[in-house]
Amino acid sequence: MSSSADAAQKPSPQPPLERLQGIVERVTYHDESAGFTVARLSVPGNRDLVTIVGRFPAIAAGQTLRLSGHWREHPKFGSQFQIVSAQETKPATLTGLEKYLGSGLIKGIGPVTAKRIVAHFGLETLAVIEEQSERLIEVSGIGKGRVVMIQRAWAAQKAIKEVMMFLQGHGGVSTTYAVKIYKQYGDAAIEVVI
Repeated sequence: MSSSADAAQKPSPQPPLERLQGIVERVTYHDESAGFTVARLSVPGNRDLVTIVGRFPAIAAGQTLRLSGHWREHPKFGSQFQIVSAQETKPATLTGLEKYLGSGLIKGIGPVTAKRIVAHFGLETLAVIEEQSERLIEVSGIGKGRVVMIQRAWAAQKAIKEVMMFLQGHGGVSTTYAVKIYKQYGDAAIEVVI
């Protein structure tokens, strides 16, 4: 057998994983049922936004993401970063917090309310929502009913993130399969997988 025949039978090696971190500027496309997403990411040091493609249970503008994946060239849409795994990190700036909270990801908080919350609590905003959400009533325009709505939405998002981080951290489950597992089993995904 010739060496060219041997080369044709061997699968091409997967390129090494590259890392990318940035803030989601906008979500171009998100399929709720499959989690397939196309988004634009602002990456420090890059003048232009980067197109990212992958699967997310939920994604919104303002999220800060740490990604692993591969660059690919799409024939129609150009250079894209194909995500293998993703981890959300907390926004580090007031603008990032406003975008994150105002993105619609947390029911009960729109852009105007997000701006008020961040103006009131500053960089401690996420800690307040996480640990002392009843303090949201201190913000003009937020009543008890909205506080309860925000608490429920925050708890639901936290549950999704915990399941995703567990699945990706134990056994190296890719984002794609983690989304599928979460969509199938919901909050019980961890117990089902164990």
